Amino acid sequence: MGAMAVSESEIRSALSRVQDPEIRKPITELGMVKSIDIDADGNVAVAVYLTTAGCPLRTEITERVTKAVADVAGVGAVNVTLDVMNDEQRTELRKSLRGDSTEPVIPFAQPGSLTRVYAVASGKGGVGKSSVTVNLAAAMAARGLSVGVLDADIYGHSIPRMLGTDAKPTQVERMIMPPIAHDVKMISIAQFTQGNTPVVWRGPMLHRALQQFLADVFWGDLDVLLLDLPPGTGDVAISVAQLIPGAEILVVTTPQQAAAEVAERAGSIALQTRQRIAGVVENMSWLELPDGTRMDVFGTGGGQAVSERLTRAVGAQVPLLGQIPLDPAIREAGDAGTPIVLSAPDSAAGTALREIAEKLAVRRRGLAGMSLGIDTTRHL
Repeated sequence: MGAMAVSESEIRSALSRVQDPEIRKPITELGMVKSIDIDADGNVAVAVYLTTAGCPLRTEITERVTKAVADVAGVGAVNVTLDVMNDEQRTELRKSLRGDSTEPVIPFAQPGSLTRVYAVASGKGGVGKSSVTVNLAAAMAARGLSVGVLDADIYGHSIPRMLGTDAKPTQVERMIMPPIAHDVKMISIAQFTQGNTPVVWRGPMLHRALQQFLADVFWGDLDVLLLDLPPGTGDVAISVAQLIPGAEILVVTTPQQAAAEVAERAGSIALQTRQRIAGVVENMSWLELPDGTRMDVFGTGGGQAVSERLTRAVGAQVPLLGQIPLDPAIREAGDAGTPIVLSAPDSAAGTALREIAEKLAVRRRGLAGMSLGIDTTRHL
C-alpha cells in the first residue's frame, strides 16, 4: 500500500462515528482523540484520552476505536493506546457538556427543557411502583427514546437489581456519569452504598441527595426521565415538586379499594404542588388461571375509582392508562434483571406495560390538564 492510501481525515471521520459509551457523544467531539499516526504501510496508531484513570469502559472504547479504524479501506494493523485526561482537559469537557456555571443546575427545571419527567407515586408500598417504572423505562428505550431512571426511593431502592446491573457511576470532575442498562441511564443510592447497608437519613439529606442526582449527574439530552418515588406524600414527593415543578405524577394502585383510597391521596398532592397528573396505572389487576378464567385476587375497580375521583378533584381528565395482570413472570424478570417488556414483550403483562409506555411516550408536554391553581369554590 502507498503512503497516500489512508489519510488522517479518513481516520478522523471514522472515529467521529465512535461514541463514548457513558456520555453518548462522538469521541472526536469530546476531545478524546490524542493523536493519529499512519505509517507507509497503512498501519494506524491511535491514542485516546480516557476521562478518568479508572474508566470502567476502557475495553469497550478500545474495541470500538479498533473496529472503526479497521473498517477504513487501506488500513493495515490498528494499535490503540490509552491515556488519561488531565484536570484542565476534564474542566474543558465539563464546560462543553454542562456550560460554565459554577453551581450545578437542574436541566429538567429550566424553562426550555423538553424532557418529560414522570414521578411514579403511590400511597402505600408493595403495589409495584418499581416494576412499573423499570418496565416503562425499558419499553420507551426500546422505542428509540433516550430514557433515564432516578431511584428516588432512597430507603427502599431496587432499580439497579431490576435493571440487572451493579455497575458504579464514574465521576468526571464534578459530573457523575450514570451507568446504562438495557439502554436506560440510571442512578440510585444503591450505587454509592456498600452491600445492602440501610440508608438512615432525615428529610434534609434526602432532599440534598435528590438535588445531586438531578444536577450533578450528566443525563445528556433525555426524552423521558422517570422517578421511582417512595410510598406516600412525604419529604421526597415534596422535594420533587420543589426541584422539578414541571414533573407529572403517575399514580400506581392495585384494584383493592383500600389501596385505591391511599393512592388517591398520593395523587391529590398535585393539588397542593400544582403539578399535572399524567394518569393512573392499575397493577396486579387479575390473575389468569390455566382454564382461561380470571381471578380477581385484589378485588376490582381500584384504578377506575382513582381515575374518576382524581378527575373530579383536579378538574381535568386523569385517565386510567392501563391494567397490568398479576403475573409471576414480572417478579421473575425483575429479580433476573431483564424487565418483562424485553424478556416476554408479547405476554399479557408485557403488552399492557408496552401500551402504557406508548401512551406516555407520544404525549406532548403542554398546559392541557395542568392545574392552574385557581380556587373554584364559591365564597358566599
